[in-house]
Amino acid sequence: MSKKLIVITGASSGFGLELAKEFAAQNYPMLLIARRTENLHAFNFKNTLIKSVDVADYQAFQNAILEAETLYGKTDLLVNNAGVMLLGSLLDQNPDEWQTMLNVNVTGVLNGIQLVLKDMVATNTGTIVNVSSIAGKKTFGSHAAYCGTKFAVHALTETVRQEVALSNVRVLTVAPGAAETALLSHTTSQDIIDGYNEWKETMGGKSLDPKYIASSVRFMYELPQEVSIRELVISATRQDA
Repeated sequence: MSKKLIVITGASSGFGLELAKEFAAQNYPMLLIARRTENLHAFNFKNTLIKSVDVADYQAFQNAILEAETLYGKTDLLVNNAGVMLLGSLLDQNPDEWQTMLNVNVTGVLNGIQLVLKDMVATNTGTIVNVSSIAGKKTFGSHAAYCGTKFAVHALTETVRQEVALSNVRVLTVAPGAAETALLSHTTSQDIIDGYNEWKETMGGKSLDPKYIASSVRFMYELPQEVSIRELVISATRQDA
């Protein structure tokens, strides 16, 4: 197989699903990881392994990667896309929600990086793209814990990038703005959801289409290995925050 393995987490919806479609259209072999995988099977992607995995579970994540690499060869691109957004004020937010976000948004990213990085360093090639958020660069009301996890993604990405740059391995960040994904549905406060939707109206009622994240990641990946777009911030033009 001429094209190398692409691993995408959080692949069942939003950015992850669009990424799967984008790379499938280019005939890349893929490992698609999500907690709920039922809808992924309906797409009948070729040369694709689909696994139901919680990215915070290191052993399950590792097993999925090893199975895919047995089929398709070593991972050449990992997109750490799995994420949870549970918005709320620290005045009254359930601490369980903080832990959920830390588990998925931070531990899951660290797990993915470690599971593929040694082979990439050993072969002096490979790319890791961590999907963060504009909320990893600036703060928003009711986003304290979520922003904390996304600031962490920016920090760990840049640290690892520096550690492996001389091994010709790329570690990149994509920071999307508000987008048409299911992330907001995880939030339990109806007031926060209503306020978020009112904010979207200032953008013309629609935020960023996830397909542009997918095409941007493919562009970053398909540049020559010696070229590194370290960080891409992308949003709807009318997003003012």
